[in-house]
Amino acid sequence: MRSYPYPDPGPPDLRSPSRYLLWLASSQKGTLAAAIVLETLLMVAQAVVPFALGRAVDEGIIGRSQEALLWWVGILVALTVGQAFAGMLAHRAAISNWMQAAFKSIRLVGYHITRTGDALPQKLSTGEVVSTAASDATRLGEIFYIGPRLAGALVSWLVVCGLIALSSVPLAAVVLAGVPACCALLLFVVRPLQARQRDQRDASGKMTAVGADTVAGLRVLRGIGGEHIFVNRYRERSAETRDAGIRVARSLATLEASQVFIAGAFSVVFTWVGATLVLNGDIEPGQLVALFGYSIFLMTPIRSAADGVSHSIRALVGARKIINVLSVEASVSDVATASAPPRPAPLVDTLTGVCLKPGGLTALVSADPSVSADLATRLGRFDDAVLRDAVVRWGAAALHEVPLNEVRRRIVVSEANPQMFTGCLRNSLDPHGRSSDGRILEALEAASALDILDGLEAGLDSEVTERGRGFSGGQRQRLVLARALLTQAETLVLIEPTSAVDAHTEARIAGRLAGARRAEGGSTVVVTASPLMLGAMDHVIFLEDGRLSAEGTHQELMSTVPAYRNVVIRSE
Repeated sequence: MRSYPYPDPGPPDLRSPSRYLLWLASSQKGTLAAAIVLETLLMVAQAVVPFALGRAVDEGIIGRSQEALLWWVGILVALTVGQAFAGMLAHRAAISNWMQAAFKSIRLVGYHITRTGDALPQKLSTGEVVSTAASDATRLGEIFYIGPRLAGALVSWLVVCGLIALSSVPLAAVVLAGVPACCALLLFVVRPLQARQRDQRDASGKMTAVGADTVAGLRVLRGIGGEHIFVNRYRERSAETRDAGIRVARSLATLEASQVFIAGAFSVVFTWVGATLVLNGDIEPGQLVALFGYSIFLMTPIRSAADGVSHSIRALVGARKIINVLSVEASVSDVATASAPPRPAPLVDTLTGVCLKPGGLTALVSADPSVSADLATRLGRFDDAVLRDAVVRWGAAALHEVPLNEVRRRIVVSEANPQMFTGCLRNSLDPHGRSSDGRILEALEAASALDILDGLEAGLDSEVTERGRGFSGGQRQRLVLARALLTQAETLVLIEPTSAVDAHTEARIAGRLAGARRAEGGSTVVVTASPLMLGAMDHVIFLEDGRLSAEGTHQELMSTVPAYRNVVIRSE
């Protein structure tokens, strides 16, 4: 019994699919070596059975020696028992190798997804990522199941060649050259299979992506009556995936038939040559029995080679997909070159000229909403490349040079379209479990969300559905605001926190938010143009043409800055 997850295997080799597979193999050397040894013992035992049977015929039956017969029958029994134990242990080792490779790949993909943030969805679709973790990793592991069998087939083939040489050197030469030739013939079938499997994998990823997008926007699609468009699109993708799968199935069927035909033809030719040698008196009848057994056994290395090639193709395709995911670099680096400033520390955005001093509530207003939203995301450090061009100073240090865990702990950004995760509502609001139920209720009250809790039968123990779809847009927004308040961050950045609620609820939130954050002593930055929220702010910063244009209280700016007044009036 093994416990999961395994220890961190370290950084993978992403230079090529084959190097990635070799890296996986190096992380499970013990079980791979055990599987190779056991598969080799199993197949060698199978290869020796015809030899022992032939000897029993020649020495025991034809030679009329009861002692020799009992001896060779005993060897056959020992070989049979050995095969049973070796086969059982080899299968367990092979399954272990398969699962280890698959689980390690799934873990790498899962951890990488959490570290890359929004960099991954910008380069790969959701469907591709899901297919990589759910399908490609499992298929990749199959090569570690079939690999030891290939090694055993190779050794047993050489052993059979040696045993045949004891009876006939020409026949041994035929086997030595014939088996690789038969395997080579299968390449003519394998090459089209490789291309078709790649096409089928791509079609499956596109279909999954369309399905994920449809499910994510199902409520909106129903509202505008557009679900039939996405259904038709999914039907088309599904048909393409089906057709690609049929083409793959045809190639697999051709491969299976080719294996049987080529191995069977080789067996017929080999047996015919052996029978001819018996008729000419060159070998004994028992040796012919052994040769017939060898001809049947030699189908195993040929089929193993074909299976190995087929699984290798799948593994290389899967490894390439996994590398595509793991090669996506995170937008932020965890390599720090500067220390975090002491509390409290101001934030200065050099691009706009905005300086956010510690404490109080500050609003960001812009004639172009994207400008203030971009500033908010820069403050949260979501893309170091952006911060290298437009430096944000945190105290005396550049924000992108400070340890990432310090930034995430002290600066929290709540986006305009935040996500909720499946699970207990208490855990969704307080993922780290640092707040008491009383503290959670205080945050819900500050976010004017206690009425949501009253409508839930199990209260804080209620189950949150996927992405919080069981709540309305306004309810989700208020719950997420409560979650942000529970972080007790030194600097809390809220992007349009009340855009989905009515005016009465917004007024309550505006009044309670100020009290909640002042009690904690933290800085609060709110991106909004709502008069109700702006009236509760201690300080308002107005951005125009991407730069700081004016700052002061809401009332001061309304009376002195016409551009500001126009922006606020349009938002009413």
